[in-house]
Amino acid sequence: MTTSAPTPASTRTVALPGGLSVTVQEFGENTGGTGVLVLHGGAGPRTVAGLSGALSEHVYVVTPTHPGFDGTPRPDRFDTVADLAVAYLDLLDTLGLKDVMVIGNSVGGWIAAEMALRDNHGRIGALTLMNAVGIHAHMVENRVVDPRTMAPADISQLSFTKAEFRPDFASFTDAQRAAAGANQKTLAVYGGEHFTYDPKLRARLHRVTVPVLVIWGEEDGIAPLKYGRGYADSFPNAHFAPIPDAAHFPQIEALGATLGAIGEFVSTVVKPDAGA
Repeated sequence: MTTSAPTPASTRTVALPGGLSVTVQEFGENTGGTGVLVLHGGAGPRTVAGLSGALSEHVYVVTPTHPGFDGTPRPDRFDTVADLAVAYLDLLDTLGLKDVMVIGNSVGGWIAAEMALRDNHGRIGALTLMNAVGIHAHMVENRVVDPRTMAPADISQLSFTKAEFRPDFASFTDAQRAAAGANQKTLAVYGGEHFTYDPKLRARLHRVTVPVLVIWGEEDGIAPLKYGRGYADSFPNAHFAPIPDAAHFPQIEALGATLGAIGEFVSTVVKPDAGA
Protein backbone atom coordinates (compact mmCIF):
# COMPACT_ATOMS: atom_id res chain seq x y z
CA MET A 1 0.00 0.00 0.00
CA THR A 2 1.61 3.23 -1.17
CA THR A 3 0.84 6.71 0.07
CA SER A 4 1.08 10.26 -1.15
CA ALA A 5 0.37 13.46 0.76
CA PRO A 6 -2.16 12.74 3.53
CA THR A 7 -5.66 14.15 3.17
CA PRO A 8 -6.34 17.02 5.60
CA ALA A 9 -8.78 16.08 8.34
CA SER A 10 -12.00 17.85 9.18
CA THR A 11 -13.49 17.69 12.67
CA ARG A 12 -17.15 17.66 13.64
CA THR A 13 -19.50 16.38 16.31
CA VAL A 14 -21.93 13.60 15.38
CA ALA A 15 -25.14 13.05 17.36
CA LEU A 16 -25.89 9.39 18.03
CA PRO A 17 -29.00 7.60 19.32
CA GLY A 18 -29.56 7.87 23.06
CA GLY A 19 -28.34 11.46 23.32
CA LEU A 20 -24.60 10.76 22.99
CA SER A 21 -22.45 13.00 20.80
CA VAL A 22 -19.05 11.94 19.51
CA THR A 23 -16.26 14.13 18.13
CA VAL A 24 -14.82 12.66 14.93
CA GLN A 25 -12.06 13.47 12.51
CA GLU A 26 -12.86 12.65 8.91
CA PHE A 27 -10.21 12.04 6.27
CA GLY A 28 -11.47 12.04 2.71
CA GLU A 29 -15.09 12.10 1.55
CA ASN A 30 -17.92 9.90 2.79
CA THR A 31 -19.77 8.85 -0.35
CA GLY A 32 -22.15 6.58 1.55
CA GLY A 33 -20.28 3.41 0.73
CA THR A 34 -17.43 1.68 2.50
CA GLY A 35 -14.89 3.17 4.85
CA VAL A 36 -12.38 2.60 7.62
CA LEU A 37 -12.98 3.31 11.30
CA VAL A 38 -9.76 3.93 13.24
CA LEU A 39 -9.87 3.66 17.04
CA HIS A 40 -7.15 5.13 19.21
CA GLY A 41 -5.69 3.78 22.43
CA GLY A 42 -5.11 5.38 25.80
CA ALA A 43 -2.60 7.91 24.47
CA GLY A 44 -5.35 9.63 22.48
CA PRO A 45 -6.33 10.25 18.85
CA ARG A 46 -3.02 11.87 17.87
CA THR A 47 -1.42 8.40 17.93
CA VAL A 48 -3.48 7.25 14.93
CA ALA A 49 -3.65 10.51 12.97
CA GLY A 50 -0.75 9.58 10.68
CA LEU A 51 -2.24 6.19 9.91
CA SER A 52 -5.67 7.69 9.23
CA GLY A 53 -4.19 10.29 6.91
CA ALA A 54 -2.21 7.67 4.97
CA LEU A 55 -5.21 5.36 4.61
CA SER A 56 -7.36 8.22 3.35
CA GLU A 57 -5.42 8.16 0.09
CA HIS A 58 -7.35 4.97 -0.64
CA VAL A 59 -10.61 5.17 1.31
CA TYR A 60 -12.77 7.39 3.51
CA VAL A 61 -11.50 7.25 7.10
CA VAL A 62 -13.23 8.33 10.30
CA THR A 63 -11.42 8.57 13.64
CA PRO A 64 -13.55 9.26 16.73
CA THR A 65 -12.24 10.65 19.98
CA HIS A 66 -13.44 8.40 22.77
CA PRO A 67 -15.80 10.49 24.93
CA GLY A 68 -13.84 11.90 27.85
CA PHE A 69 -10.53 12.06 25.95
CA ASP A 70 -8.90 15.34 24.94
CA GLY A 71 -11.49 17.36 26.87
CA THR A 72 -14.56 15.91 25.16
CA PRO A 73 -17.63 15.24 27.34
CA ARG A 74 -18.38 11.77 28.73
CA PRO A 75 -21.82 11.11 30.27
CA ASP A 76 -21.58 9.38 33.65
CA ARG A 77 -23.61 6.44 32.36
CA PHE A 78 -21.10 5.91 29.55
CA ASP A 79 -18.34 3.99 31.32
CA THR A 80 -17.38 0.67 29.71
CA VAL A 81 -15.63 -0.62 26.61
CA ALA A 82 -18.96 -2.19 25.63
CA ASP A 83 -20.55 1.28 25.69
CA LEU A 84 -17.88 2.49 23.26
CA ALA A 85 -18.44 -0.53 21.01
CA VAL A 86 -22.17 0.09 20.76
CA ALA A 87 -21.66 3.83 20.22
CA TYR A 88 -19.31 3.21 17.31
CA LEU A 89 -21.71 0.73 15.73
CA ASP A 90 -24.31 3.50 16.00
CA LEU A 91 -21.77 5.81 14.37
CA LEU A 92 -21.40 3.44 11.40
CA ASP A 93 -25.20 3.36 11.08
CA THR A 94 -25.42 7.15 11.24
CA LEU A 95 -22.69 7.59 8.60
CA GLY A 96 -24.30 4.95 6.37
CA LEU A 97 -21.11 2.89 6.03
CA LYS A 98 -20.88 -0.79 5.14
CA ASP A 99 -18.11 -3.37 4.70
CA VAL A 100 -16.10 -1.28 7.14
CA MET A 101 -12.63 -2.24 8.27
CA VAL A 102 -12.32 -1.35 11.94
CA ILE A 103 -8.71 -0.71 12.95
CA GLY A 104 -7.84 -0.37 16.63
CA ASN A 105 -4.62 0.17 18.54
CA SER A 106 -4.26 -0.94 22.18
CA VAL A 107 -7.63 -0.38 23.89
CA GLY A 108 -8.93 0.62 20.46
CA GLY A 109 -8.35 -2.98 19.40
CA TRP A 110 -10.34 -4.17 22.39
CA ILE A 111 -13.21 -1.91 21.33
CA ALA A 112 -12.98 -3.24 17.76
CA ALA A 113 -13.27 -6.84 18.97
CA GLU A 114 -16.30 -5.95 21.09
CA MET A 115 -17.87 -4.22 18.09
CA ALA A 116 -17.53 -7.34 15.95
CA LEU A 117 -19.32 -9.38 18.61
CA ARG A 118 -22.27 -6.94 18.57
CA ASP A 119 -22.52 -6.12 14.86
CA ASN A 120 -26.08 -7.26 14.27
CA HIS A 121 -26.49 -4.80 11.37
CA GLY A 122 -23.61 -6.37 9.45
CA ARG A 123 -21.63 -3.13 9.08
CA ILE A 124 -18.15 -4.59 9.70
CA GLY A 125 -16.27 -6.37 6.92
CA ALA A 126 -12.90 -6.91 8.63
CA LEU A 127 -10.87 -6.08 11.74
CA THR A 128 -7.28 -4.99 12.16
CA LEU A 129 -5.96 -5.09 15.72
CA MET A 130 -2.64 -3.37 16.40
CA ASN A 131 -1.00 -4.39 19.69
CA ALA A 132 -4.47 -4.68 21.13
CA VAL A 133 -5.41 -5.36 24.72
CA GLY A 134 -8.65 -6.87 25.97
CA ILE A 135 -8.09 -10.58 26.53
CA HIS A 136 -6.66 -12.22 29.63
CA ALA A 137 -3.42 -14.12 29.03
CA HIS A 138 -3.26 -17.68 30.35
CA MET A 139 0.42 -17.42 31.27
CA VAL A 140 1.63 -14.75 33.70
CA GLU A 141 4.69 -13.93 31.60
CA ASN A 142 2.47 -13.16 28.60
CA ARG A 143 0.13 -10.74 30.35
CA VAL A 144 -0.24 -7.05 29.66
CA VAL A 145 1.67 -4.71 31.95
CA ASP A 146 -0.57 -2.62 34.20
CA PRO A 147 0.64 0.95 33.60
CA ARG A 148 -1.33 2.43 36.51
CA THR A 149 1.57 1.79 38.87
CA MET A 150 4.28 3.11 36.53
CA ALA A 151 5.80 6.51 35.88
CA PRO A 152 5.06 8.03 32.45
CA ALA A 153 8.72 7.80 31.41
CA ASP A 154 8.79 4.08 32.21
CA ILE A 155 5.60 3.50 30.21
CA SER A 156 7.15 5.36 27.29
CA GLN A 157 10.27 3.19 27.50
CA LEU A 158 8.14 0.05 27.15
CA SER A 159 5.90 1.53 24.47
CA PHE A 160 8.54 2.68 21.97
CA THR A 161 11.63 0.80 20.89
CA LYS A 162 13.07 3.90 19.17
CA ALA A 163 14.06 6.74 21.49
CA GLU A 164 13.19 9.43 18.95
CA PHE A 165 9.49 8.54 19.19
CA ARG A 166 9.26 8.67 22.98
CA PRO A 167 7.50 11.75 24.37
CA ASP A 168 9.72 14.18 26.24
CA PHE A 169 7.62 14.58 29.37
CA ALA A 170 10.07 17.10 30.81
CA SER A 171 9.08 19.51 28.05
CA PHE A 172 5.33 19.21 28.68
CA THR A 173 3.47 22.31 29.79
CA ASP A 174 1.20 22.17 32.82
CA ALA A 175 -1.77 22.06 30.45
CA GLN A 176 -0.31 19.12 28.54
CA ARG A 177 0.34 17.21 31.77
CA ALA A 178 -3.19 17.89 32.95
CA ALA A 179 -4.64 16.72 29.63
CA ALA A 180 -2.58 13.51 29.68
CA GLY A 181 -3.64 12.83 33.26
CA ALA A 182 -7.30 13.39 32.41
CA ASN A 183 -7.02 10.95 29.50
CA GLN A 184 -5.59 8.29 31.80
CA LYS A 185 -8.41 8.79 34.29
CA THR A 186 -10.91 8.34 31.49
CA LEU A 187 -9.11 5.21 30.33
CA ALA A 188 -9.34 3.81 33.87
CA VAL A 189 -13.11 4.34 33.84
CA TYR A 190 -13.52 2.39 30.60
CA GLY A 191 -11.06 -0.33 31.65
CA GLY A 192 -12.95 -1.09 34.83
CA GLU A 193 -11.75 -3.45 37.53
CA HIS A 194 -9.24 -5.35 35.39
CA PHE A 195 -8.23 -2.26 33.40
CA THR A 196 -6.56 -4.00 30.44
CA TYR A 197 -8.90 -6.92 29.80
CA ASP A 198 -12.30 -8.53 30.13
CA PRO A 199 -11.80 -12.03 31.60
CA LYS A 200 -14.63 -13.40 29.40
CA LEU A 201 -13.68 -11.81 26.08
CA ARG A 202 -11.27 -14.47 24.78
CA ALA A 203 -13.91 -17.21 25.05
CA ARG A 204 -16.33 -15.16 22.95
CA LEU A 205 -14.06 -14.35 20.03
CA HIS A 206 -14.80 -17.63 18.21
CA ARG A 207 -18.08 -15.96 17.21
CA VAL A 208 -16.30 -13.29 15.15
CA THR A 209 -16.67 -14.50 11.56
CA VAL A 210 -15.10 -11.60 9.64
CA PRO A 211 -11.43 -11.76 8.64
CA VAL A 212 -9.08 -10.43 11.31
CA LEU A 213 -5.54 -9.09 10.95
CA VAL A 214 -3.50 -8.92 14.15
CA ILE A 215 -0.51 -6.61 13.71
CA TRP A 216 2.08 -6.64 16.48
CA GLY A 217 5.15 -4.54 17.17
CA GLU A 218 7.64 -7.24 18.13
CA GLU A 219 9.39 -5.17 20.80
CA ASP A 220 6.27 -4.25 22.77
CA GLY A 221 7.01 -4.06 26.49
CA ILE A 222 3.36 -3.43 27.35
CA ALA A 223 1.67 -6.32 25.55
CA PRO A 224 4.27 -8.96 24.61
CA LEU A 225 4.50 -10.73 21.28
CA LYS A 226 3.19 -14.03 22.66
CA TYR A 227 0.14 -12.20 23.93
CA GLY A 228 -0.46 -10.99 20.39
CA ARG A 229 -0.16 -14.50 18.97
CA GLY A 230 -2.65 -15.69 21.59
CA TYR A 231 -5.03 -12.91 20.54
CA ALA A 232 -4.84 -14.00 16.91
CA ASP A 233 -5.37 -17.65 17.84
CA SER A 234 -8.63 -16.69 19.58
CA PHE A 235 -10.33 -15.83 16.26
CA PRO A 236 -11.43 -18.46 13.72
CA ASN A 237 -10.18 -16.45 10.72
CA ALA A 238 -7.15 -14.46 11.86
CA HIS A 239 -3.82 -13.58 10.28
CA PHE A 240 -0.80 -12.52 12.32
CA ALA A 241 1.70 -9.93 11.12
CA PRO A 242 4.66 -9.19 13.43
CA ILE A 243 6.33 -5.83 12.81
CA PRO A 244 10.07 -5.67 13.61
CA ASP A 245 11.69 -2.60 15.20
CA ALA A 246 8.39 -1.42 16.68
CA ALA A 247 6.69 -1.70 20.05
CA HIS A 248 3.18 -0.77 21.25
CA PHE A 249 2.54 1.76 18.48
CA PRO A 250 3.61 0.12 15.19
CA GLN A 251 1.58 2.69 13.25
CA ILE A 252 3.97 5.35 14.57
CA GLU A 253 7.33 3.60 14.66
CA ALA A 254 6.84 1.56 11.47
CA LEU A 255 4.04 3.19 9.48
CA GLY A 256 5.26 1.82 6.15
CA ALA A 257 5.40 -1.77 7.39
CA THR A 258 2.02 -1.39 9.08
CA LEU A 259 0.42 -0.05 5.89
CA GLY A 260 2.08 -2.86 3.95
CA ALA A 261 0.58 -5.50 6.25
CA ILE A 262 -2.88 -3.93 5.94
CA GLY A 263 -2.56 -3.67 2.17
CA GLU A 264 -1.55 -7.32 1.82
CA PHE A 265 -4.41 -8.37 4.11
CA VAL A 266 -6.91 -6.47 1.97
CA SER A 267 -5.59 -7.74 -1.36
CA THR A 268 -5.18 -11.38 -0.36
CA VAL A 269 -7.91 -11.96 2.23
CA VAL A 270 -10.55 -9.23 2.41
CA LYS A 271 -10.91 -8.44 -1.31
CA PRO A 272 -8.78 -10.95 -3.22
CA ASP A 273 -10.73 -10.46 -6.45
CA ALA A 274 -10.77 -6.65 -6.43
CA GLY A 275 -7.80 -6.36 -8.74
CA ALA A 276 -8.89 -9.11 -11.14
